Amino acid sequence: MRRREFIALGAGAALFPAMAVAQHPKVITIGVLVHSAPGWQRFWQAFPAALSERGYVEGRNIRFEFRSDDGDLSRLPELAAELVSLKVNVIVTWFTPTATAAKQATREIPIVCAFCGDMIGTGLAESLARPGGNVTGNTGLTAETSAKIVELIRELVPATHRIAAMANAPDPFSKSFLKEMELAGETTRTAIAPIMIQRPEELDEAFSAMVAERLDAIVVQPSLPTKRVAELALAHRIPAVCAFREFAYEGGLMAYSTVEADLYRHAAELVDKILAGAKPADLPVEQPTRFELIINLKTAKALGLTLPQSLLLRAGEVIE
Repeated sequence: MRRREFIALGAGAALFPAMAVAQHPKVITIGVLVHSAPGWQRFWQAFPAALSERGYVEGRNIRFEFRSDDGDLSRLPELAAELVSLKVNVIVTWFTPTATAAKQATREIPIVCAFCGDMIGTGLAESLARPGGNVTGNTGLTAETSAKIVELIRELVPATHRIAAMANAPDPFSKSFLKEMELAGETTRTAIAPIMIQRPEELDEAFSAMVAERLDAIVVQPSLPTKRVAELALAHRIPAVCAFREFAYEGGLMAYSTVEADLYRHAAELVDKILAGAKPADLPVEQPTRFELIINLKTAKALGLTLPQSLLLRAGEVIE
């Protein structure tokens, strides 16, 4: 899927305000690699807009080479290699598998993760303060985030004792996701049951198994087909939560995630610094500082759950 196919989504030149661009006389090529999970359109609108605020105007001093895996993670190595062959100045990635594919394709072109999981645990960076290679960016889900999600589930359903951690096996972040969930279980004294999904076709069978095992709730890794997961969770009457805001809009019970706009603005800032001569190895990885809770009240009612007023008051959005 190429860049020109997305002009109608608002990423074209009309998105950017007219402004002086003398400070950026050279035309820069930015490679963009995304996993086609729900929410990528929001990134693809916010990130170019954040660049425009820094004087990078598409059609004048910047152009994009956009690539999407169309939901098939196996295509990412080929797409990453294609961007490298085009000699783009920087590669910006959305979701952990895309960053991993880009890093495997090049150790020279700077890579900025606009939205990734555990960048240290997945080998994308040596440390948060000094990434050490050609990759920097934003790391999203952490052990603390996972623990908070488990706490929210137990606040909503106090009788919760066993929670399924549904992981996307082909995603390099799955190991970190499960590790963080296990730590969250230890912190909250909750049993965590790992559920590995190799292919989307396995979801129906996985839900049947979870019902048989009487698991109380599910925490979903964001790179899974979240809409299908939300549908199955509702059909099987299992509360499901994800660290990705789109999940609640797809019918999931709750989403607790970082404020994505912050990540995309920071990604644009990093690109700007790299184009000015900074090295990714020296640019610290950003951790989220702001989070939002989104609750789907319609789903809660369908599950027969009564939401505590304290939880509703903390929600940034309530979908009715």
